Amino acid sequence: MKLHELEKNIGATKRRKIVGRGPGSGLGKTSGRGQKGQNARSGGGVKATFEGGQLPLYRRLPKRGFSNYEFKTTYAVVNVSDLNRFEDGTLVTPALLKEVGLAKRELDGIKVLGNGNLEKKLTIQAHKFSKSAVEKIEASGSKIEVI
Repeated sequence: MKLHELEKNIGATKRRKIVGRGPGSGLGKTSGRGQKGQNARSGGGVKATFEGGQLPLYRRLPKRGFSNYEFKTTYAVVNVSDLNRFEDGTLVTPALLKEVGLAKRELDGIKVLGNGNLEKKLTIQAHKFSKSAVEKIEASGSKIEVI
């Protein structure tokens, strides 16, 4: 068998259903939606969780437990390798990181992670540092200031 002799299996491809195109398709005029009603309208129908007005399952089940999700702290993350763009002796602050575009938003603070290497001597101010980031920063002769 050669590549040009390959064929798809019977039934592997189906022709797209064409609606609203006259007598041949069998789905003319109302396009298989029937007459009037919610499902005949554009954008009509009900959402998947709707149970016909019966109290939905997600409201019938008891709510249990406690979620601290709303109150969790999220940090804007900056890697050590990203800090190589600054000149030697620069004081790297959260405001400077935001200005340069390394941290899009400050969120609940800036966290410096230890991905990559640091070749410059900087003074870095941030809210949190990972252990590996601290090791790499101190190895390069830079200073850390926790805000």
